[in-house]
Amino acid sequence: MKDYEEIVAFLDQWGCFQKAVFLLLCVSIIPNGFGAFNLVFLTDVPDHHCFIPDLNLSEEWRKSIIPKTVLNGKQELNRCSRYRLDVVQNLSDRGLIPGRDINLTDLEEERCVDGWSYSTDIYLSTVVTEFDLVCSDQWAQPFTTSVFFIGVLVGSFFSGQLSDRYGRKPILFATMAAQAIFTFAQVFSTSWTMFVILLFFNGLGQISNFVAALVLGAEVLTGNVRILYSSMGTCLGFSVGYILLPVVAYFLRDWKSLLMALSLPCLVYIPLWWLLPESPRWLLSRGRVKEAEAVIRKAARWNKVQTPTVIFETDSKPSSVLDLFRNSSIRIITVILCLVFAMTTGYFSLSFNSAQLHADPYMSCFIAAVVEIPAYVSSWIALRFLPRRLSVSGTLILGSLPLFILLLVPEDLFGVSLALEMVGKYAFTTGASLMFAYTTELYPTSLRNTATGTTTTVSRTGSCISPFLLSGYFSFLPYVTIGSLGAVTAFVALLLPETFKQPLPETLQQMPERQSGHRKLPQHLKRYGQSNQVCRRLNMKLIRVRYVILTQKA
Repeated sequence: MKDYEEIVAFLDQWGCFQKAVFLLLCVSIIPNGFGAFNLVFLTDVPDHHCFIPDLNLSEEWRKSIIPKTVLNGKQELNRCSRYRLDVVQNLSDRGLIPGRDINLTDLEEERCVDGWSYSTDIYLSTVVTEFDLVCSDQWAQPFTTSVFFIGVLVGSFFSGQLSDRYGRKPILFATMAAQAIFTFAQVFSTSWTMFVILLFFNGLGQISNFVAALVLGAEVLTGNVRILYSSMGTCLGFSVGYILLPVVAYFLRDWKSLLMALSLPCLVYIPLWWLLPESPRWLLSRGRVKEAEAVIRKAARWNKVQTPTVIFETDSKPSSVLDLFRNSSIRIITVILCLVFAMTTGYFSLSFNSAQLHADPYMSCFIAAVVEIPAYVSSWIALRFLPRRLSVSGTLILGSLPLFILLLVPEDLFGVSLALEMVGKYAFTTGASLMFAYTTELYPTSLRNTATGTTTTVSRTGSCISPFLLSGYFSFLPYVTIGSLGAVTAFVALLLPETFKQPLPETLQQMPERQSGHRKLPQHLKRYGQSNQVCRRLNMKLIRVRYVILTQKA
């Protein structure tokens, strides 16, 4: 079959049809920005201490019943213990004054057997305050985020295969529905166990929705419009949701209201089912030529152009996930992509760490979200004008260096630390955007969603451990780990084949080969070599003619 983009060139790249698809798919990705980072607010831990029942205590003892402790160099109230109430009650009844008549360090402490009292200065309630995920149960707070990413991991793997088998459009809407339904259901959680089970199923649709929309748009759109959509289009749609998240959370400070506000607007996406088309490339890969032609003829009517009598002729055969590993060259490309996609660990770690960058978590999240806009613009410029491998490798190095420098910055220079972390966030965001677009260019239509889902699945393994990484006892450990991972993947990315200014492959045979050891000659060098061969043949003929003339003269 001829190149797809040549066949549909009569549609033009930027008609009414392409504009509608571009806009609607970008809008469909906005809930991903909500869902990816709402746990920043849902699982944040407010200031807290042991709850003190309404007892007949003197004012001095009521103020002193919570022990003091040093946390991060500051003296604060102990969060997990108090002095024994029966002892304190007895001392208060006897009229003894703490600190004067009684040395507080001699008193016996007990755990928070009556629960905790949580500060409402920032949040009215969170999942942590609802289910008391503090002190001995504080492990549940990062584990909650990990469960979400485990759901994302499982969803990425299976949704890619389902999308390549049943179509981009059904999986796109199924994953959008999963996000909305399970986000809404979490509001009615009666226990932490119920919440994390629903959160797992919510995660199944999170990145799967993004990947399905990314691949659908990349296959429907062509030329420079495809590059614009694969970089700025999808990612800016994501960042709009990310930016709106702290704004909505600022006005809705209890976790149930926030989840309700993030789920109900998804109902407006139902009409998109009748507006968005299925991918013609995918239909052709499944041998459904008439349906593919129907999509193109609809696009032609929208763009007001004429269509040829016969548009497509194809004999494409369906592929399976096993095709990612059957051929040695494709297998190596898949493994390399899995390794490079591990850099998203840095992206998610720095994004979830945003709540600690500023005293106001809403402002911190907003800053981290706004940083993504120039990152996505940079990824579009790189995809438009620069080779893929050098772009990815350069951004990963740019993301790693500030994290190593940050370790040398004194704690009192908070502004410098914040700037360095935001530079790292900017670079890893750019790299992630590049890699999603790069992956769609490497694989053929029949494997494109499966490959993207599989490679991102492996990367989510790192995302699952990032919450525990950030909650570690060594503040330098996350930066060393993320920086080292980014530096390693920067060099691994150089092993991938180049796809700059090449059309999307339609079959496995059209996949670009790894260009190490058997690098292909550029086209102008091929022509140069061919011209040299022609010249040598002409020179040989001239030599023979001269030889004949000389012998005749002799």
